[in-house]
Amino acid sequence: MRRLLSRRRGSTAVPAVVAALGVALTAVPAAGATVKDPYFPDDGNSGYDVAHYDVRIAYDPARTDHLDGDTTVTARANQALDRFDLDLKGFEVASVTVNGTPAKSFSRSGAHKLAVEPAHRVARGATFAVRVRYAGKPDAEGWHTLADGGANATGEPHSATSWYPSNDHPSDKATFALIATVPDGWTAIGNGLPGPTTAQGGTTTFRWHEDRPMATYLSTVAIDRFTVHRSELPGGTPVITAYSPDVPVDAATEAQQRDILAFLASKFGPYPFSSAGAVVVGRPKESGNRPLALETQSRPTYTGALFDAPVVHENTHQWFGDSVSFTDWRDGCIAECFAQYANQLWEEHKGANLDTGFYARVVDANKDNPAYWSTKLYDPGVGKELDPALYFKGSLMLHALRRTVGDDAFFATLRRWTGDHAYGNASFPQFEALAAKVSGKDLKGFFDAWAHGTTIPAKKYLYPGSLAALAGR
Repeated sequence: MRRLLSRRRGSTAVPAVVAALGVALTAVPAAGATVKDPYFPDDGNSGYDVAHYDVRIAYDPARTDHLDGDTTVTARANQALDRFDLDLKGFEVASVTVNGTPAKSFSRSGAHKLAVEPAHRVARGATFAVRVRYAGKPDAEGWHTLADGGANATGEPHSATSWYPSNDHPSDKATFALIATVPDGWTAIGNGLPGPTTAQGGTTTFRWHEDRPMATYLSTVAIDRFTVHRSELPGGTPVITAYSPDVPVDAATEAQQRDILAFLASKFGPYPFSSAGAVVVGRPKESGNRPLALETQSRPTYTGALFDAPVVHENTHQWFGDSVSFTDWRDGCIAECFAQYANQLWEEHKGANLDTGFYARVVDANKDNPAYWSTKLYDPGVGKELDPALYFKGSLMLHALRRTVGDDAFFATLRRWTGDHAYGNASFPQFEALAAKVSGKDLKGFFDAWAHGTTIPAKKYLYPGSLAALAGR
């Protein structure tokens, strides 16, 4: 995400429960076993791994406080399951089935748990399908209504459980299919590639599928009277860009998307997904926590306009954060540090000197400001998973790393990282180990100072290589 500085038991319907999102299909008859994320301890579940989401929704912009949903979660049990949890925030749940059989019971608990007791135990290693039918008002944490009645779903760390049941932790990635029905004249945009569009009885149904594993917070749907443009990257990857009616359509920036993706691929390796593009949405109906931009997988979402800085940032996330995702929320730097530094690489591509410009300017402005250096880049602390330090101190760290190991080793490390961990999860300590391996250098002191330290790095780490000439400034 780009932070612009100028985030009852029974088998009948039950009332909505609100609060912060979480996860979990659990594995034991008692309390759910989560993945124990240190920042979001109620998130995630160790009882199963989701393989696929099939999300079907119907939305009418004339009735913005209502969404109909019918979602099937296909998963593999990591242990025998007599009950398990799903995350769903709010909604009236009408029915739950497991492998086509009505659940013995289902109930709501806590802020976002939907506990399910199947009619029959799910055996360890078995694949099972949970179908949940639900309706009601989507939660505003992840579901944002636009001024004209349209809507879009975005949010980090959480958004998915505002509109469909899920195992809401980035460590459990899955493929995703969306079927969205809206009134004629409206368009629904999702992740990945489009499927057939059909019309019946005054409504139009749009189909999208993302066939590479995706973290739940990266899933999206956007509904508006979009203008949709289509083009291709070299090699044929489709680029689909959708504009809300109240945002400018900038042909030059739209074309620049393709140049930016080609540039990023030259640094990070081949573009990782089957489609690209953007969703540019307009004014929200109400002020709230909607991100100004978010790296929704294969098709980033932007608010108000499309221009090069967020296009660089959010598309860098397609490699760093989307294809290679967090192990847990301590790992924000593997997404934000790299996405922010990519903006500097783009400026360098256009002729900027990063040593005497970006790096010297930012270090000089903050060398006497202890607060600037006080947040760790790995494991920054609860509530700091997307702290501004990850963006700004983080981009400085990557430039200093580049000057420490040299361009060849630095960019080889980035390409090795995106290749070795493609479509999976990895941690920042794993990146540290890879950088040392590729460069052949002992980088423990460097990373202790930059990623794990809370003070300005010592001069040998602050001014390595060609940056040494700046030390006396």
